[in-house]
Amino acid sequence: MTIRCLAVDDEPLALDIIESYVSKLPFLHLVKTCSSATEAMQVLQEEQIDLMFLDIEMPELTGIQFLNILKHQPLVIFTTAYPNYALEGFNHDAVDYLLKPIPYDRFLKAVTKAQERLQRSQKAPEAPAAASAPPATEQDFMFVKADYKTVRVDFADILWIEGLKDYIIIQTKDHKIITLLSMNKAMEKLPESKFMRVHRSFIVALHKIDSIEKSRIRIGNKEIPIGEVYKDHFLHWVEENNIQ
Repeated sequence: MTIRCLAVDDEPLALDIIESYVSKLPFLHLVKTCSSATEAMQVLQEEQIDLMFLDIEMPELTGIQFLNILKHQPLVIFTTAYPNYALEGFNHDAVDYLLKPIPYDRFLKAVTKAQERLQRSQKAPEAPAAASAPPATEQDFMFVKADYKTVRVDFADILWIEGLKDYIIIQTKDHKIITLLSMNKAMEKLPESKFMRVHRSFIVALHKIDSIEKSRIRIGNKEIPIGEVYKDHFLHWVEENNIQ
C-alpha cells in the first residue's frame, strides 16, 4: 500500500526535512509540499491524500483552524515547535504529534502508526450472518437505576465517574446520577477506547480531559488524582497518544 502524503509548513527547512524523510520510505509518496493552509486546501480538493504532515503555527490559518473547516480530512501528523498544542492535537484524532527538530526515528514511528491505521480501515468488513441482519454498531449508551427508575446515560455525556463505597456518581455536564454499582461493573459497561480507570475511586472520559499536571487530571474545574496502581497504564496511554 502506497500512502499519498501532503506536507504543510511555512518553514522551507521543515518541508525539506519531511521531504528527505519521506524519500527514504518506499511506502510513502509525497504528492506536494505547501507553505500555507490555503494552498493545501486546493491540493486536497484536487488530489487523493491519505496522510498530511501539518504545522500548527502558520500565518493566516493555523493548522488547528485549518482542520476545523475541513469537511473530510486525511490522517494527520502534527509537526510543530510548540508542545502546548499537544492536547488539541489529540482531540483532533491526530495520528501523532512531532516536536521540531524532528528526529528520524520519531518520524518513522509516526508514519508506521499511520500505515497501521490505514491498513485497519481498508480491511474488508465481515459478511453479515444473514441478509436481513442489520450491521453491528457499538452501543453508545447504558441504562442505570437511579431514583426508583431506569435512566439512560449516553457515554458522550459522561465527564467522570466517582466511586462511593457501593455506589458510583456519574457526572455529566449538566447533572450527576447516583446508582448502586461497583467501579468494576461500571468499567465492564463502558467502552475501553473512551474511558479509563485512573484511581480506585475515579474513571475518566478520555476525550473530556482538559489538562494533565504531575499526578492530577483536570476536567473542567474538577481535579482528579491519578493513583499509583493505575499511573503506569495511564502514562502509557498518554505516550501512545503523544500528548505529553
